[in-house]
Amino acid sequence: MMALEQQTPTAAHWTQPQYDSLFEPATEQASQRFAWVAEDQAEAEDRATPIVGFSVAHKIDDEWELENIVVSAASRRHGVATRLLAALIEHARSAESRRIFLEVRESNHGARVLYRKAGFDEAGLRKNYYKDPVEDAILYRRSLS
Repeated sequence: MMALEQQTPTAAHWTQPQYDSLFEPATEQASQRFAWVAEDQAEAEDRATPIVGFSVAHKIDDEWELENIVVSAASRRHGVATRLLAALIEHARSAESRRIFLEVRESNHGARVLYRKAGFDEAGLRKNYYKDPVEDAILYRRSLS
């Protein structure tokens, strides 16, 4: 996951311990992280199936924050991100959650189109939220009720 994320300039860049924590048992029921992984079975070698995308979301009470969604360059425009986002929406609905929210770089037009198509609405702006380069974040949210 980390190798894929490092190849994607628009992804949220996490440390190895942050990724490792995804695989630790949850200690608090009100706040949990979930990860979904997309694999390319057609490209699988003898031992490993390549990861072509993943998403990470943080559940806080009855809301979710999409923290990261990454798709390999070769797998973009093939519906991988759409399926990852749909998995989160389905999971959040089954957990009777109220909404999902996220922020995205203002310049990430592809992601912004994806979120609008998935029913997310613009909900605000965070000035100079991102670093390297400095850029505003557009906030999106989607009601699940």
